[in-house]
Amino acid sequence: MKSLREILVTAQKNNQIVWHFNVASYEQLEAVARVSQKRNMPFLVGVSEGERTAWGVHRIAHLIQLYRAEGIELFLNADHTHSLEKIQEAVSAGFDEVLFDAGKKNLAENILETKKVVAWVKEYNALHGTDVLVEGELGYIGSSSVLLHELPPDISTQTTLLEAQEFCAQTGVDLYAPALGNIHGILHTGVNPMLNIELLKNLTQNIATPMVLHGGSGTPNLKEAMRLGVRVIHISTELRIAWREGFVSALAQHPQDIVPYHILPEVVSSIEKIIEEKIDL
Repeated sequence: MKSLREILVTAQKNNQIVWHFNVASYEQLEAVARVSQKRNMPFLVGVSEGERTAWGVHRIAHLIQLYRAEGIELFLNADHTHSLEKIQEAVSAGFDEVLFDAGKKNLAENILETKKVVAWVKEYNALHGTDVLVEGELGYIGSSSVLLHELPPDISTQTTLLEAQEFCAQTGVDLYAPALGNIHGILHTGVNPMLNIELLKNLTQNIATPMVLHGGSGTPNLKEAMRLGVRVIHISTELRIAWREGFVSALAQHPQDIVPYHILPEVVSSIEKIIEEKIDL
């Protein structure tokens, strides 16, 4: 099986998307794996610090390895990690990528802390013969994959080209995630703000480091962003909504049934549908 770095190189060369789906339950993970196998597509599986606490860092890493043993191309990302200690925990557990998120800090502090993470991961890779990738974040776009009644009050202004160039050059990250008007979560209207397409175009045309788009759920001009060179797109909130709605629907259809394996397949199917709708873009 190809490495994650090889997958990204191919995506960059062929103007393709590597989809990233966050999972917080077995039903979500199984849905991601089924679509990956059905479509013969590699996917990134993301688990934030909260999701890793729920799963157990080593348990989720082991589950991904079991799927890979079946020939399913899943790669594991330690999403939104805020300390070197948590980065080290994920890398040691066998994750393929880590996102160090110091996006709430000013540019100088962000660069300084991200450089330390990149240096440690590179040293670990050299010692252990691994190839863990490091992603950095520029700007704060909210922190929760939830339904929102208003925009997060403390989201950052959008990244500038000069900031992104300085950040990528000084830190040496393998991927970077800028603020482009995107947000985590979905507004209760079902439609999030438009991405700044001119900024996105400026970044992809002038920076070689692959760009990651966080907050892909509910983004109205996602297809245009894909065409202009985003390499990885994160989807989380829509999978959570599908998980909940799938459960509600399945329980309503089987009001007297208490057998989990009669009910859960319908939940998995509802999540699969959302994943397939995304990749069909």
